[in-house]
Amino acid sequence: MRISIILYRIKSWIKHRLTAWNSSGEGIHSPYLFYLVRMLVRDKNSYYCWQDIEHRRECMLRAPKLIHIQDYGSGGISGKKDREQVVSDIAKTSMESAKNAQLFFRIIVFLTNDLGRALQMVELGTNLGITTAYLAAANKQNTITTFEGSHELIEMAKLNWEKLNLSSIHVVEGDIDQTLTKHIKQPIDFAFLDANHTYKATWRYFDYLASLAHSKTIFAVDDIHYSPEMEHVWERIKNDERVTTTMDFYDFGLVFFDTHYIRKHYRLTI
Repeated sequence: MRISIILYRIKSWIKHRLTAWNSSGEGIHSPYLFYLVRMLVRDKNSYYCWQDIEHRRECMLRAPKLIHIQDYGSGGISGKKDREQVVSDIAKTSMESAKNAQLFFRIIVFLTNDLGRALQMVELGTNLGITTAYLAAANKQNTITTFEGSHELIEMAKLNWEKLNLSSIHVVEGDIDQTLTKHIKQPIDFAFLDANHTYKATWRYFDYLASLAHSKTIFAVDDIHYSPEMEHVWERIKNDERVTTTMDFYDFGLVFFDTHYIRKHYRLTI
């Protein structure tokens, strides 16, 4: 990784920590959003399935298997698109942290209860399937469609889901630019964007999925401070007329579309 990018991320992290003033929910006007932060983000309770999912994470962190990666995005940490990589190295550098994935799990539980029905969810960037497992395990009646370009990553993810007895996951293989609009046409309740970390691709995915959002839909956009490009697209998302509120947790951002909310953008810490 280039020194300039490392320094950029350090600077952006310090800036975030210094400006994340309402990390316990103070200053959030909507009771709904206040609850999300105060009760879900601050919730320290563990759920029944987390131990099994984290066991699969540990297996991936120790896996010595060498696999071929077909990357349609920015090439990840290495910058290389077609490459051979050890599974344990992928796990160390590319998987969502347990802390973040468990927050998504709690949001899915809350959103399912709030809507009173099974959710339609989308994930862009399956990777090894650990975050997908958290999303699917929150309620096995929900349906999640996850997109991944690398066949061998998909096979590793499927192995993890099989071990976890998760059957509500539909995986779409190939270039997301070619597959997303073909497979997702119905309204969606939750979307996790963690694929091609470039300005153009991230905006393209967001713009399309936002056209399928409703007032209760929540998006999680990963790595919003990964690079200047990602910070710029995050600013565009914040300013989009369909978006009413955002929450910046540094590693990722949450996006809300409910017009009843006061238009405001929060910086938070977990």
